Amino acid sequence: MLTLVAFVFVLGVLIFVHELGHFLAAKAVGIGVPRFSIGFGPPTPLRFQRGETEYRVSWIPLGGYVKMASKEEQEAVGALEGGDLQEEYPSEKLFESKSLGSRILVISAGVAMNAVFAWAVYFGLSLTYGRAEDPTTRIAGFDEELLPAAAQALAGLQYGTHIVRINGDTVASLNAVREAILDVRSESLRFEFAGRLDPIVVRIPGTDATARVDLHDALIPLHPARVSLVAVGKPASDAGMEPSDLVVRMDGDTVRTWYEMVAVIEPAAGDTIALTVQRADTLIELVVVPEQETVRDPVSGESREVGRIGIAGPRVESIRVEFGVAGAVAEGLRLTWYDASRVLYTLWGMVTARISPRELGGPIYIGQVSGQIAQAGILPLLYFMAFLSVNLAVLNLLPIPVLDGGHLIFLLIEGIRGKPLSLDTRLRLTQVGLFVLLGIMAFALTNDLFRVIGR
Repeated sequence: MLTLVAFVFVLGVLIFVHELGHFLAAKAVGIGVPRFSIGFGPPTPLRFQRGETEYRVSWIPLGGYVKMASKEEQEAVGALEGGDLQEEYPSEKLFESKSLGSRILVISAGVAMNAVFAWAVYFGLSLTYGRAEDPTTRIAGFDEELLPAAAQALAGLQYGTHIVRINGDTVASLNAVREAILDVRSESLRFEFAGRLDPIVVRIPGTDATARVDLHDALIPLHPARVSLVAVGKPASDAGMEPSDLVVRMDGDTVRTWYEMVAVIEPAAGDTIALTVQRADTLIELVVVPEQETVRDPVSGESREVGRIGIAGPRVESIRVEFGVAGAVAEGLRLTWYDASRVLYTLWGMVTARISPRELGGPIYIGQVSGQIAQAGILPLLYFMAFLSVNLAVLNLLPIPVLDGGHLIFLLIEGIRGKPLSLDTRLRLTQVGLFVLLGIMAFALTNDLFRVIGR
């Protein structure tokens, strides 16, 4: 029930925000709006009329639309948008009668509203709660298999090495370390360490996103194996493990970090592991049997079987950075742009086949994640909603007819040519775009079903 409620709340709010942008812009420039719908297809009983506009919730929960007065759009998307309209509108209230600038404003408003919503959430959270940062700047090392060739000098660092500066700037948190590594403005990375005279210079430009991300992922922070969450009904819960437990030994061997613990658990599906955990000032002996789960490599898309015991972590005592109004404005912009860059990187990774399209998630996956995050509290859920809102904004800018990006391409062509493409051409391209979009949705749903079956 929590998953369903979280899914309806998250997706409903984000679709509403997007369509509200189109609606307000259309009204502002004098375009008639006969229908505002959350969802596609036939209407549910949740509908009412106010003024010229019918407000409804429709049965297909894969988006929404604002139907504007137009004589040109009925044929292409009439069925998807609940059938053609019978109302007659004066020519001055038709979408196609407005200036090119007005139409660009209306089409862009949904994406803009999603971006503004994400910024507003991040601004409010930054102003109210500040930013939580992981104070860890000591590392357990770097994963040599993930390290790019230009960064192999980092593989020889000792356990517990303390990073103090990157490119001359002091780093006081793991957040700062990771942000410096991913900084596209730097031509190289100069690492300085406590107790070591010679720095290590990694000559990878920030524009080489692939190598920088590999370096980011290879970093192993020195996080103790302290559990933050224990899933009910999973092996760890059955064994008696509790949140805040610190794993100190596994099968008699000392465990120093969270990543050492994971390295023991993953290949041990079905095996019995003896754990020693520290709970407050007491050492407790537990026995756990990892269960087998199928996970997919986000890069190759290949599946593999690993052991899981149903814990999340590592638990880190974060430090809080507080912001004034100006600082919160800047932090909101930074987080919004960071989310957008992550979405763009993922899309580019799929185009270049570096990231498997199997990672694409649909409504079932969004519902599952929404439910899991909702269990952690309202703040994580708000952060998740802001991230999804940026996703929606970026994806709507894809140059696929039916999406906002496709409409903007039509308007750009009109601006260059001095006249629009023929109605027949636009209708045919819109129909193609509709089939492409439905294909993507079907593929995402298939991925969702495979995830469910894989569990």
